[in-house]
Amino acid sequence: MLRPIDEIIDFITSFPEPHKILDYKASPALQEHVENLVYKKKTSELSSEEVLELERYLLLQHIMIMAKKEQKNNRVYESLYCLFA
Repeated sequence: MLRPIDEIIDFITSFPEPHKILDYKASPALQEHVENLVYKKKTSELSSEEVLELERYLLLQHIMIMAKKEQKNNRVYESLYCLFA
């Protein structure tokens, strides 16, 4: 059985091209699942398994944000290099 975060792990380990990193968005199913975990955390208690799942998702989300930032910086550098090379 695939866990929701496996979607992100599969994407990262597919060694995507730079433009695919910038274009990546979690599937609607994954977004809904995470929203449900966040809602449950605010309104009741998460199981220890759910807490771990949410923490792992947030870590992977942070990694994706940093990867997108790096790719944007690389594109700016490449554009400037082409202009002045």
